[in-house]
Amino acid sequence: MSETEQLSALLKSQGKAIGFNLVGIAPAVSPAGFHPLLEWIGNGYHADMDWIPRRENAYQHPNGVLPNTRSVIVVALNYHSQPPASDTARIARYAWGTEDYHSLMRRKLKLVTETLHQHQPHDRTRVIIDTAPLLERDFAQLAGIGWRGKNTMLISREIGSWFFLGAILTTAELNYDTPFETEHCGTCTRCLDACPTDAFPEPHVLDANKCISYLTIERRDKPVPDELKNGVGNWVFGCDICQEVCPWNRFAPNDCLPEFQPVPHLHNLQIADLLSLTESQFNFQFANTPLERTGRDVIIRNAAIVAANQRDPAYLPLLQKLQTDSSPLVRDAANWAILAIQ
Repeated sequence: MSETEQLSALLKSQGKAIGFNLVGIAPAVSPAGFHPLLEWIGNGYHADMDWIPRRENAYQHPNGVLPNTRSVIVVALNYHSQPPASDTARIARYAWGTEDYHSLMRRKLKLVTETLHQHQPHDRTRVIIDTAPLLERDFAQLAGIGWRGKNTMLISREIGSWFFLGAILTTAELNYDTPFETEHCGTCTRCLDACPTDAFPEPHVLDANKCISYLTIERRDKPVPDELKNGVGNWVFGCDICQEVCPWNRFAPNDCLPEFQPVPHLHNLQIADLLSLTESQFNFQFANTPLERTGRDVIIRNAAIVAANQRDPAYLPLLQKLQTDSSPLVRDAANWAILAIQ
C-alpha cells in the first residue's frame, strides 16, 4: 500500500472513530451541479438568498474556496433519533439538540485535519460546513456516499438522508473513492407529493421561494406570503416533511450523538410559550442552537402563523398583545393571525 493510500485510509478510519457515519474522498474537480446551479439561480429559485449568486463563480471549482485544492474529504453525520413529538409547534429534527451542528462538526473535522498535517505538514486544509461556496452534495456523490434524491437531499443506502454533510478541502493528493453513480428513487414521488407548498417545480429542483425551511429560517426581514401561510402548517423552524415520507429513511439509525438528542424545550415547543417570548428569554432558551441565528422576531412571526393555522381563539390575547410589539415583522404577523382566527 502506497503512502497516499495509507494516509487516506487513516483519515477515513479516524473520521469514523470520532463519530462520523460515512467518510469518503473525492478529487477536486468542477462539480456536475455547477451549470444546473446557474440555471437554478437564473430561474430565481434562490429567493432572496443573494449570497449565492454573489459567489456563483466560486462554486465552479473548490479552488474558489481554497486555492490549489486537490482533494475533498466528505463526511456524513447522522442526527436521527426518535419520532417527533405530537405538539402544536414543530422545529426541524436537526435543531432538536443542545449544540449547533456547525460548531460540533467543525471541532471533529479539525481533529482529522490535525492528523493530515502531521503526515503532510506542507499541505493546507480548510474545513467546510455548508457556509462556503462548495456544492457539498456533488462531492459527497463523487466520494461514494450517496445519490441526489428528488427532494434534492443526498440519500445513502445505509443511513437514509437524516445526516449533516461536512468537508475538508486540502491541497494534499489522496486516494479517491468510487463515485456513487446510480440513482435509487425509481418512480417514487412521495417527497414531491407531500410538500404542502408545492416547492418542487420538477424532480431534483427546489424553489426556495416556496420552501417551508426557507420561509421559516432564511426569510428574516419580510412577512411570509399570504398564499403560503396555510402550507406552513405547524412548522416554526424548518421542515422535515420530504424526509419523513422518504422510504429510504426506514434505514436511518437511531444512535445520533448526545449533542443531537432531543431536549424538551426544543422537542416539545408550545405556541403560547413562543408568542410570549421576550428578547432576553429567547436568547436564554435558544443560545447555541440553530434557532439563535434566526432570532426572536422571526420565530414569533412563525409562531403567529402556526397559531392562525390552528384556528384556536385561545391565542387571541397573546396575539393582541403582539400588535404593539417593537418589531414590524411581529406586528404584521399578529395582525394577520388575529384576522385569520376571528
